[in-house]
Formats: sequence, structure tokens, C-alpha cells
Amino acid sequence: MTDYLQAAVHIQRRVGVPVVADCDTGFGGAMNVAYLVHEYEAAGITAVCIEDKLYPKLNSFAPGQQDLLDTAAFARKIAVAKRVQHGADFFVIARTEALISGLGVDEALHRAHAYADSGADAVLVHSKEPTHAQVGAFLDRWDGRVPIVLVPTTYPGWHFDDAVKAGASLVIYANQGLRATIDALRTTFDAIVTRGGSADLEPSLASLSDVFALQRLRQWQELDD
Repeated sequence: MTDYLQAAVHIQRRVGVPVVADCDTGFGGAMNVAYLVHEYEAAGITAVCIEDKLYPKLNSFAPGQQDLLDTAAFARKIAVAKRVQHGADFFVIARTEALISGLGVDEALHRAHAYADSGADAVLVHSKEPTHAQVGAFLDRWDGRVPIVLVPTTYPGWHFDDAVKAGASLVIYANQGLRATIDALRTTFDAIVTRGGSADLEPSLASLSDVFALQRLRQWQELDD
């Protein structure tokens, strides 16, 4: 948990928007969830997202069996998370992997209702289908008791405005930045090796002044002035 929290804190210190932290399965049982809520809330993180897989978990898009925790057991985790938080401005998002596990929309709705009733501030419904049809079917039957969060990694053709019109309250683009960075790094260094230098690439690269601005270098230097 420490590495996850440290990364979230670094981000929190540098951005002016709320930070939602992915906390996997909660790093253990209900006691572990209580501890993570205490630590993340104290660090100023806006929200944590906890999913209903069994530990150790497998990435949702990786091949293999995706086993879920019993609905009631996960609902208890959510209830504990809400019970131990101190302020009203901290949020717990319950993520169900029922669709990922192939259990269907009925099971996803059953779990979402249970988690909402246990105090979840929102429910994230995950799917790995290539279209939004599956999550759309879920939204058609959702009663709106808490906001619904979507992560359209495998169905990127669904415009977020249309997702909101269908009933989603938040759409998370969770890995596009990482994937874009990987591609950019690969392309850049392949070009450097091929061309024997970076001269041709310089116009498309961020300037050193951009780097210094992101580091707030001038603000640090002013402390010595």
C-alpha cells in the first residue's frame, strides 16, 4: 500500500483537481481497508476505488480466471471504509468486476445494489467488451441510487458525452496517458538510434524551459534569493 499511497500523494501535490486513487482489492481484509482509508484521507486524497476481486488479483484485461470475493464480504469492506472515514469530503468508490468475470449484467446489478446499500458513494462497473452494449444494458436497468463510473478502455468509440446521457456520472481514461508515453518513448529513441542523433526531433520535443516550469524550478531558486 505504501508505494500506491506515495504515488497518489505526489500527484495530489502537483495537480489542482481531485485525485481518485486505485487501491486494487483494498490490500487485504476489512481491517486493511480501514487502515488505507485512514491513510489516504489523512493525505488529502479525494477518493479511493476498491474492487471486488480476490487477492492476489489479476489485471482485468489479462487472460485467465477472474475470481470475485463473495458479495456480502465485499459489501462489509465498503461499510467499514465508510464507517472509519472522518470527513464528509472523502469518497469510496466500489468497483465490481462481475462483467469482467463473465457473470453478466444481472450479477453486476446485484453487486452494485449491495455495494450502494453498504454506503459506497459511487459504483464503478468494468467491462472488457469491444463495444459499450454491455455497460449500456447495465445503465438501462440501474435505479440511480448512487453515481456510476465507467472505464472505456476496450470500447473507446463511445463518446463520454453519450455515456453521461446514458446514465454514467464519471468516465475514467485510466491508462491512455501511460500508453501514449510508452509509444512516444519508443518512437523517440528508435528515431535517435536510426538517425544517429536527436536534431530532427527537437522541434517536437518539450523544451527544457517546459521541464523547469513543471519542476517549479524558479520558485525553488527564489528561496535562495
